[in-house]
Amino acid sequence: MGVNGTDRPLVRRAWVFLDTPRTEADASWRFWAHVTGTRLAPVRGEDGEFSTLLPERGEPWVKLQAVEEGGGIHLDLDVDDVHAVARLAEGLGAVRTGAIGDTVVLMRSPGGFPFCLTTWHGQSGQVREGLSSVLDQACLDVPASRWDVETAFWPALTGWELRASDVPGFSYLVRPADIPLRVLLQRLDDEEGPVRGHVDLACADRSADVGRHVAAGATVVQENPFWTVMHDPVGRVYCLTDRSPHPPSGR
Repeated sequence: MGVNGTDRPLVRRAWVFLDTPRTEADASWRFWAHVTGTRLAPVRGEDGEFSTLLPERGEPWVKLQAVEEGGGIHLDLDVDDVHAVARLAEGLGAVRTGAIGDTVVLMRSPGGFPFCLTTWHGQSGQVREGLSSVLDQACLDVPASRWDVETAFWPALTGWELRASDVPGFSYLVRPADIPLRVLLQRLDDEEGPVRGHVDLACADRSADVGRHVAAGATVVQENPFWTVMHDPVGRVYCLTDRSPHPPSGR
């Protein structure tokens, strides 16, 4: 039984944030709305630093944040009790870096990947019907020296089973059926450094999507047998993959 007093997974919903330097946020946000077929929610926050990619149907799962420095991605994990799960995360090796009131706890995984524990409000419901591509995956790029601790940490924190992928060097968390976002872990050849992250899109026709993204301002970095590494117009790394936009439950 978990800290929520039931046998259900601790994490009730997952969000991925695209964190972009403020000076580049407008171009990045417009690009991502265009290539994902979504629309930008009205900006919010004291300085207009937040927005969300709103799909035509169903609930959103991708949020946007303008930051003063750095960039990349982070995860928000909705739970019933942020402070209880924060204590659990600390016991698993995570570090608490801050809090926003009583509803948000800022943390880093044992390998240094940023995430927030946020209060669950019952949202769910991704709609994939009719989509030929979908931004549905956060990939954590894990240096080899941190692989064992990260692959132990994330299933223990989320309550989601970790499975090896068909591609060597990758593992993924089996999310509940109503969770829109998939979390993949990739073992890097690099021995040291913090855990980083990028987003992946599942594509029915990867070649066509590469052309569409390039036309919108992205550039191709590297072609691989099952995925293409891209840069968005502000230099963010992401991948277009051959995964189906309509996977079986949990995949």
